[in-house]
Amino acid sequence: MGTWSTSATLDGHPEEVLDVLTDPDACERWSPVAFELEGAKRLAAGLRARVGGSIVGKRVEFDVEILEADERRLALRAQGPIEIEARYDARPCGAATCLDAEVSVRSTGGLLGRVMAGAADGLLAAGALDSALRRIADEVAPAPALAA
Repeated sequence: MGTWSTSATLDGHPEEVLDVLTDPDACERWSPVAFELEGAKRLAAGLRARVGGSIVGKRVEFDVEILEADERRLALRAQGPIEIEARYDARPCGAATCLDAEVSVRSTGGLLGRVMAGAADGLLAAGALDSALRRIADEVAPAPALAA
């Protein structure tokens, strides 16, 4: 249905950003949609996993394939009632990291697929990807020092 992209500058190094992007526990905190990842401790290239979550009040499951995962990029494809492709590219920007994100959503057919693709597009149009990058930035940001 659509492709959405955004960018943000984050404190930290690209490797730290990708550490947050490939940690399933961190992913659950920054993802725009609540989900559970079954049986993976770290997202790595070639990994195939099952993900469950709720979209428009309906429980759905996706087969996720990690296409790339290294110190600069995470790319994945999730297939279920809709197909989602996501790519996150991190690069040094001075002392910070520039993170570019792109998410594409396609219906896999049928009424449920069209409804879910429309809902996913609506979330992305409402700024869900920008919000996700802000939460990723919060995960990467160094913890404030405690006053003595």
